[in-house]
Amino acid sequence: MQVAVVTFDGFNELDSFIAAALINRCRKDGLEAFLTTPSPVVTSMNGVEVTGQRPMEFVTEADVVLIGSGVKTRDVVADDRLISRLPLDPARQLIGAQCSGALVLARLGLLDGMPACTDLTSRPFVEARGVTVLDTPFHAEGNIATAGGCLASQYLATWVVTRALGENAARDVLGYVAPVGEQQETIERALRAVRVGEVALG
Repeated sequence: MQVAVVTFDGFNELDSFIAAALINRCRKDGLEAFLTTPSPVVTSMNGVEVTGQRPMEFVTEADVVLIGSGVKTRDVVADDRLISRLPLDPARQLIGAQCSGALVLARLGLLDGMPACTDLTSRPFVEARGVTVLDTPFHAEGNIATAGGCLASQYLATWVVTRALGENAARDVLGYVAPVGEQQETIERALRAVRVGEVALG
């Protein structure tokens, strides 16, 4: 399975890098993430220049699409041409958004009737689009998930790994990156956030 971590200019490093790094711990099992950018090079909110691994068109073939956040997300959602490069399909793709990435999902009409998680700064802008914002770090319904707060990116990655490879794979990934002496606590917290945040549809 291929994962597009959509990363716009002005991106938040924690959001894109943490999700990509955790997912790429599963390369040997066939799950791989790529920073997917609208231009060959994008610059983070702190001035870090990154060369994209895949062009934006990669989102059409990816099995999973994660929309990262950043300080220019409102510009992104106002850009019809850029938004048109994101023809996402929740019927066949897992789709997630981190923090202000929820604005992109709202702009694409993917959050209609669905609450979402986002960061405190983005909250009023997400609510202005008619989306109910939850006071929780992670929420998922079917194939769409949102996470709020930079470090909640680990929950988004946990959701992807669990959905693609199962809970044991997620435990392995989390156990590897967890602070020493806090492995079990870290694993259980992430899995609990995903379990509590997932809404069973049926």
